[in-house]
Amino acid sequence: MTWDEFSDLLSGLPPESPLGRMVQIRLENDSNIIKHFTPAQKRIRSEWRSRKARAVSPADTAAFLEQIKNVFIEMAK
Repeated sequence: MTWDEFSDLLSGLPPESPLGRMVQIRLENDSNIIKHFTPAQKRIRSEWRSRKARAVSPADTAAFLEQIKNVFIEMAK
């Protein structure tokens, strides 16, 4: 199965399906909604965010921190 075919199949999943709900939990950023998550939902979201954070290379992290530093230096001028 090609990636395009797989993506098409996933995009057709209703949000109330188990996989659709899992995706919603992982991608939720609204703090009011997250506040009302069950412990299981919070665990799912936390595990996903931890996995995504580990996927960032140290070089990417260093580059991002350097950009932030430069923004603050420019703001202070």
